Amino acid sequence: MFEQTFKNIDDILYKDSGADSELDYIGQTSWVLFLRYLDELEQEKADEAELRGEEYQFILDEAYRWHSWAMPKKVKDGTASVVELDHHQAMTGPDLVQFVDGRLFPYLAGFKQRAESPQTIEYKIGEIFSELKNKIQSGYNLREILEMADDLSFRSTTDKHELSHLYETKIKNMGNAGRNGGQYYTPRPLIRAMIRVIDPQIGEKVYDGAVGSAGFLCEAYEYMYARMDKTTDNLKTLQENTFYGKEKKNLAYVIGIMNMILHGIEAPNIIHTNTLGENIRDIQEKNRYHVILANPPFGGKERPEVQQNFDIKTGETAFLFLQHFIKSLKTGGRAAIVIKNTFLSNTDNASVSLRKHLLVSCNLHTVLDMPGGTFTGAGVKTVVLFFEKGEPTKKTWYYQLDPGRNLGKTNPLNDDDLAEFTDLQKNKPETERSWNLKTADINPDTFDLGVKNPNTPEETPLRSPQEILAEMERLDAETNEILLGLKELI
Repeated sequence: MFEQTFKNIDDILYKDSGADSELDYIGQTSWVLFLRYLDELEQEKADEAELRGEEYQFILDEAYRWHSWAMPKKVKDGTASVVELDHHQAMTGPDLVQFVDGRLFPYLAGFKQRAESPQTIEYKIGEIFSELKNKIQSGYNLREILEMADDLSFRSTTDKHELSHLYETKIKNMGNAGRNGGQYYTPRPLIRAMIRVIDPQIGEKVYDGAVGSAGFLCEAYEYMYARMDKTTDNLKTLQENTFYGKEKKNLAYVIGIMNMILHGIEAPNIIHTNTLGENIRDIQEKNRYHVILANPPFGGKERPEVQQNFDIKTGETAFLFLQHFIKSLKTGGRAAIVIKNTFLSNTDNASVSLRKHLLVSCNLHTVLDMPGGTFTGAGVKTVVLFFEKGEPTKKTWYYQLDPGRNLGKTNPLNDDDLAEFTDLQKNKPETERSWNLKTADINPDTFDLGVKNPNTPEETPLRSPQEILAEMERLDAETNEILLGLKELI
């Protein structure tokens, strides 16, 4: 049912003149979903308070609650158990759009100033509606979408799981749509493999400074929730004091928050900010994390004033993020970072200096070399760097992933493709696909860490025509000798 509802909403958005692409579809779906979710959350808390004999203080004023403006209802045909939309009270057409644009969004955006702290759901409401705009221009289309969203339920764990799965599918489709969509979507099988290697534990703080759609944090939540003791303290820790993120882009920020909410985290600790605007020299122990998982944007060019925040000056966004991540790790902290494979062997000063810094300050114990086509729509080769902070690197284990097929939109990466890597990574053996590189054997002038598999079976070189003819003559001579021998025996 939920899947069809999502499809129907997309069909309506496609017809509306205000939504132009998959990016718009998910942005508009997100704000409607969020308000529908907020309505159910508030109602659930009100019911719980009533059972305790207490009165619940609603976050939203009456006029801005879902049942007041989106879905006012009345009893159907005098049957108390059946309610339906009250068409006399429900706004539609231009009136509905005017209310949403002129009153609802400004009211909700105001929570950013009224909230007690950024860690509250009130603040998240203010952030979301400060960043998003309603792009649905037809009030009749919006009325249809609201009625469809009203049929969605967020009450049960099963409902939330199905909704989160569908939302992830929308994020994936947005990534496949091209343009800037790819920056929001890292293949989930790769994320899960990275998390299995890092193995975050309850009580540790997990961070992504380029949070995007929050895929790393959502998958880490699923991983940790499945493995921890379900005590009240652990659940509170997982909800409130485990997952942290920063995101610069407006739409990605909203998508990331909505994705985490659908995965079960009520008030995600995601800050809307430019991570690279922070001077890494100001990062103190209280700002550091036990685990960092990220796929920072690459190919971007940062301005000179942003570069001043870093010890190694470079315009390459991903290289600045890597410095930020190293600085943000606690001693003994663990990280898994996706980065362009050219980082391993570029000869410019910034690349050489950054590789040296990584090897000296951290134990770069594993490099996972990803095949082309891993990231749909992005024609770049990537690697994943796994490292621990505090001890210099003595040896690095490389694994060259080869799924045995060409990856692409219709043939994406799957969990089975990465099973061998996660199994072998524990003991780091030498195989045809994996090898070890000692730091002592690295050129100290270039710190070249490029992927050069020494265990690939050597291919037999093609022979020249002259060599082939000589071989044929030799075989003919041997055959003649055998035939002569047979004649003598006869």
